[in-house]
Amino acid sequence: MNAVQVIFLTLLSALAVSAQVLKFGECPQPTVQANFDLNRYIGKWYEIQKLPTAFQRGECSTATYSLISPGVVRVFNKELLDDGTINTIFGSAQAKDPAEPAKLQVSFDGILSPPNPYWVLSTNYENHALVYSCTDFGLFHIELSWILSREPTLSEGTLNQLRGILSSAGVDVNKLISTIHSETYCSAVNQ
Repeated sequence: MNAVQVIFLTLLSALAVSAQVLKFGECPQPTVQANFDLNRYIGKWYEIQKLPTAFQRGECSTATYSLISPGVVRVFNKELLDDGTINTIFGSAQAKDPAEPAKLQVSFDGILSPPNPYWVLSTNYENHALVYSCTDFGLFHIELSWILSREPTLSEGTLNQLRGILSSAGVDVNKLISTIHSETYCSAVNQ
């Protein structure tokens, strides 16, 4: 086995262990929300389901977006870890191309990496949002996705509709995991 194969297999193993959704080939290009209005999107969103990630390990996860300046959003993510501590991170997001406002790029404070895609595939602004992210790494790509709601719950009908959008984009919706948002468990985060 040559050095490139060893490095590639090591990287694949590390990603598999970290529970990322890894697929061969290039990122798909799903359709994003038409006429996306960033001003209506700002506010607090509860994470209902997500594809597994290495960087997000808690429950009671929320994302709060606030306008910094026209087209630029402040991101504040919060989650409750297993040991009872609250994990938070700040960042910012904006559209790379103003002609495609639903295709945001997000970067987080203190993390030295290029901005990550944050594509809003669907939202009605008042109830639900479906976000997709994909990053190419040569022969494979890593997918992330979040189903969000303005409340800690979302109807099964809406969940199925949003899963259908992901499925039609080639995302394995069987890998989605639900986020706990029970009032007693999440009380420390929701204050």
